[in-house]
Amino acid sequence: MRLKAVVAVATGLVGLMGLMGLMGPMGLMGAGRTPYHLRKVNDSLYYLNDWRLPYPVYRFATGDVDGDGSDDALVGVVKPTRFHPEKGRRLFIFRQSGGKVRPLWLGSRLGGRLVDFRLKDGRIRSLEQTGPDRYMVAEYGWRDFCPEFRQYVVKDTDLTNAKNIFNL
Repeated sequence: MRLKAVVAVATGLVGLMGLMGLMGPMGLMGAGRTPYHLRKVNDSLYYLNDWRLPYPVYRFATGDVDGDGSDDALVGVVKPTRFHPEKGRRLFIFRQSGGKVRPLWLGSRLGGRLVDFRLKDGRIRSLEQTGPDRYMVAEYGWRDFCPEFRQYVVKDTDLTNAKNIFNL
């Protein structure tokens, strides 16, 4: 499970700059040698290659999440779901199949309320709110068809500390 060096560096910098408010929500849309390109039509309509995403997008990253040796696309969208009807940040994961983008996982929730995510060493690192002014940073690997919790990096902390640890 490896990340392309250029994408890994760009994703880390984009994540840090995005949290610091120094860059737009997309960062580098399809930079490097990724087979994925995110195109913004308007604030609530994007295309990941030919896959229509009729939601606001707050994060885009690529890397091998499922361990098959091919890059996957991770797209953070803002939308309600059937099980969580309030609008919230969600994580969608896509793969390439026959030259087409196909969903690998269209998640409604990880653990807590998703604030942000990034890839670190082939794992999904999440910044999640767990209660009023309480946050955690967790890592998820891949199991069969969905992300699987692997470890807490930090639990029950304030937002400033969580952001600092999230970006390590």
